[in-house]
Amino acid sequence: MGSKIIRLIVLCLISLFMTVQSGFALNDYEVVRVGITDNKFQNVLKKEVTVYGTSECELYDRFSRRFITKIPAGSDIIIKSSEQGLNIICNAQIATFQDVVIICPQGLLGVKGLLRKGSQALYHGAFEIVQNPSRTGFYLVNLVELQEYLKGVVPNEMPVSFGLEALKAQAVAARNYVLTPRTQSYKEFNVVDSVASQVYFGANTEDDLSTRAVMETDGIVALYNNELILALYSSTAGGYTESYSNAFSDPKSKIFPAPNKHYLSAVPDKSDFEPLNEDDKAKAFYEVRVPSFDINSPYYRWTREWNIKELEDVLKTTLPAQSKTGFIHPEVRSGEDIGTIKDIKVMQRGNSGKIMELEVMTSKNCYRITKELVIRRVFQKNGISLPSANAVFEKVTDSLGNVKNIVVYGGGFGHGVGMSQFGAGYMATKLKQPYYNILRHYYTDINLGTIPVTVCGKDIKQTFWAPIGRAQIVITETNSPKLSVVINGKEKEFTISKSLFQKDYKIDISRYIDDGFNTITYHSPSLGRSITLYVELVEQFGKPVENDGE
Repeated sequence: MGSKIIRLIVLCLISLFMTVQSGFALNDYEVVRVGITDNKFQNVLKKEVTVYGTSECELYDRFSRRFITKIPAGSDIIIKSSEQGLNIICNAQIATFQDVVIICPQGLLGVKGLLRKGSQALYHGAFEIVQNPSRTGFYLVNLVELQEYLKGVVPNEMPVSFGLEALKAQAVAARNYVLTPRTQSYKEFNVVDSVASQVYFGANTEDDLSTRAVMETDGIVALYNNELILALYSSTAGGYTESYSNAFSDPKSKIFPAPNKHYLSAVPDKSDFEPLNEDDKAKAFYEVRVPSFDINSPYYRWTREWNIKELEDVLKTTLPAQSKTGFIHPEVRSGEDIGTIKDIKVMQRGNSGKIMELEVMTSKNCYRITKELVIRRVFQKNGISLPSANAVFEKVTDSLGNVKNIVVYGGGFGHGVGMSQFGAGYMATKLKQPYYNILRHYYTDINLGTIPVTVCGKDIKQTFWAPIGRAQIVITETNSPKLSVVINGKEKEFTISKSLFQKDYKIDISRYIDDGFNTITYHSPSLGRSITLYVELVEQFGKPVENDGE
C-alpha cells in the first residue's frame, strides 16, 4: 500500500501528472478525476463541505504544491466558499486558501453526511478542492488511480450476481468509458459519480468478486482501428441493440442522427431476428416476450397507458420543457395551447425498432419529435419517462373514432446502444461465455489490448492481464528500426521491418506471456525516434452460443 500512496501523492502534486519517482513517463489515463455529487446525485458545485481522513491527513496548496499542514485522524475539515477563496476550518483554526489538495496516505477520505448505498461514503486517493471560475462555489474532486476507481464502479453499475465474466465485461466497458467519455461537461474533472457518467460510489461499496473482475482485466481496453472505443452500455437492450447514430446526436454539432460508429452497430441477440425498422415488425417483437439474452430483466417488456386527457396534460408540460433541446419542431412555449391529440405516428425507427422520429398531431399543430431520449422524456407516466424508445403506440378509439386512450408496448431500459448489462449477465451465467465473447457480441469488430501509447524520450511501463497467455505487440506508427522491451523481466529486442504501405506491424510475444498478470516496459528509441504501439490479446474468439432463453 505504501508505494501506491507515495505514487499517488506524486500524481496529485505534480502538474499535469507528467512524471513519477520511478523515472517512467506517466500516462494521463492512470489517474481519474471524479466530480463528487450530493446525496441526490445532482449538484456538483458546493458552498460548504466537511471532509475527514480515517488516518492522519496532509493539506497542500494545489498550485504551488507547497505542504501546508498535517491534520489528525478523524478531524473535521470544514471547507466554505467565500469571495476571498476557500475558508478552511480545522481544530478551531481558520485560514483562507485558493485551491487545495487533501491526502490521507495511510487511510481513506470521507465526506460527512454523504451516503452511498446507505453507508458513509469513503474514497481512495486524494481530494482536490477546486473553485469554479466565477468563484461562486467549489468542486470536490476525487483523484484516484484508475483501478481503484473501477473497483468503486463495477459493483454499482452491475449486480455481482451476474457473475465474474459479466463483471469483467463491465470492467472493460467502464475502463473504456472513463478514458473516452462521450462528453466532458467540466474541465475540472473527467466524469461525475452519477448516471450522468457512470455510477461510482467509492471504497465503501467494493465487492470481492467485482474487484477480482477489475484485477483480471487489468490494463485491458476495447479497441477499434487501434483506438479506444466509446464503450456505451445500458441496463436492458430488449433483445436487440441499436446503432449509435440512430440514438444519439453529435455532441459537438448537436445534429441528429450522429455520424456512425461501426463498432456500435445494431446487434440482435439471435441471428434470425429481422431488423425491426418497420411498425409491424416492431409490434410483433415488443408485444410478446421473444426469447433473448435480456429475458430476465424486469424491463424486458413493459406497457404504459394514458387516457387522452391525461396525456394531453403531460404534453402541455413536457413539450415546452423538451423544446429547449432543439429536437421538437415547431418549438412549444410554456403555457401554449397545443390542442387535443388526434394521432401519434412513428415516422422512423432504427434496426432495433427504436423510435428515431415521431409526430404528434393535434387540433392546433403537428409536432415532430426526434431523438430517443427526448421522445422518452416527452411521454411521461406519473412523472417518469418511458424506459426506452423501443416502443409501439396503439390508439384506442370510441365509437365515433375519437382517440380515447393511448397504449405503449415497449422493451428495454436505457438507450440500448452497446453492451446490455442484463444480456451480459445472461451470457455469463446461462451460456457460460467468457468476457471477451460478451464484449465481441455487443461491440462489432473490436479487439482487446492495452491502451496504445507513443514512446519517445522516456520508457513506458504497462501492466495487463492475459487470460489465455497469448498476445502480440501491434506497432501502428514508428520511425525506428528496432523495438527494445522488457517482458516479465526478460529483455528482448525486435527488428521492425514495416513497409511504407503496411498499416500495422505485429510481433508475436506469446512465448514470453504468462496466463494472468504481465508487465511490459517499452524502451524509448534512440536519437529522438518514436514508436506508437500496444499489446493485443490473441484469443480464440468464438461466436456466442445462441439460446432460446427461459
